[in-house]
Amino acid sequence: MNKERWLLPEGIEELLPPQAKQLETLRRALLDLFDRWGYELVMPPLVEFLDSLLIGNGNDLDIQTFKLRDQLSGRLMGVLADITPQVARIDAHRMSGRDGPVRLCYQGTVLHTRGDGLGGSRSFTQIGAELFGHASVEGDAEMVCLMLETLELAGINQVNVDLGHVGIFRALSKSAGLSDEQETVLFDALQRKAIPEVESLLADLKIDENIRKNIADLAGMNGGVEILSVARKCFADNKDILKALDEINHVAESVSALRPNCQLHFDLAELRGFRYHTGLVFAAYQKGQGRAIAQGGRYDDIGKVFGRARPATGFSADMRALISLGSGGASQKGSIYAPVSEDVTLAEKIRELRNSGERVVCELKGQIGGASEAGCDRVLALTDGQWAVKNRK
Repeated sequence: MNKERWLLPEGIEELLPPQAKQLETLRRALLDLFDRWGYELVMPPLVEFLDSLLIGNGNDLDIQTFKLRDQLSGRLMGVLADITPQVARIDAHRMSGRDGPVRLCYQGTVLHTRGDGLGGSRSFTQIGAELFGHASVEGDAEMVCLMLETLELAGINQVNVDLGHVGIFRALSKSAGLSDEQETVLFDALQRKAIPEVESLLADLKIDENIRKNIADLAGMNGGVEILSVARKCFADNKDILKALDEINHVAESVSALRPNCQLHFDLAELRGFRYHTGLVFAAYQKGQGRAIAQGGRYDDIGKVFGRARPATGFSADMRALISLGSGGASQKGSIYAPVSEDVTLAEKIRELRNSGERVVCELKGQIGGASEAGCDRVLALTDGQWAVKNRK
């Protein structure tokens, strides 16, 4: 007999009290927040055919997706590693009668084949919002602001928001005539901010000297809003890059006007989701955390493979990370302990208390332990013929 049958697979966790309640309380609060912003809830399935899931994501999502063979159709299916492609399918195919902006939100568990680091998790509780059908920087700004409210609701304040634009590197890559392989290798080095490696790679490329310098300069273009002015001078002859810089600046101004206390940081070499995103990208960071706690960006025309190309922007976060970093979620509300009794008036009192929002735990005949073991700070006691709530002695 296996004595370790209780063990879970590496990187797979379960939530116990009180974390499970914190997550569920936060989930409800966030979905209510999205609803107040006009985002409609969708619930995609746990698995889909693989060709529906692996769209516009390069190899990253393919590697992270668990695959299995459908016994009915014989086709390969994938277990969710990211919900965004499913929501794009829903907008493109299931909501094709709506031509204007469509706002959708979701929450669900995703599973990765690999962890997010040494001993990292492979199971995440993803929540997010997506805006389809409007190609504007106003839509991007709305997403950044909604992300910030999401974090605030989770009790996470004083975050820094990084803004970038994948169109800048795309324009430089196009000007340099890089092959897909060259672009991929250079992209990886830029993403790691490995400047010596970037310079070494560029030295081996037969490209125009000015373009080589522009790409090398890109690696160090991060900081305050002044970086945008520096970039304008550096890339003054590239209209595509100037357009991308205008978009970043417009979003930054909109977010700052709506959220004057928001700390914005600009990273023009931020290429997260390069094979997936098409424009502005953004991420939220908390001091002391090396990884983004929420992130998103524009990914136009992702629905093209489903027969309906639409502008799109969105963001997502892992709720387990939010409850571990924030002060939001479920507060530890006190409970009331009800003794064993066949008195009908006691049952009525219990029902009344529960309907008013109180948590009532009923004693069972012959049980071990009492109010203290049940985590109750109060008890129901019969006083002068009436059941009343008393503090536990």
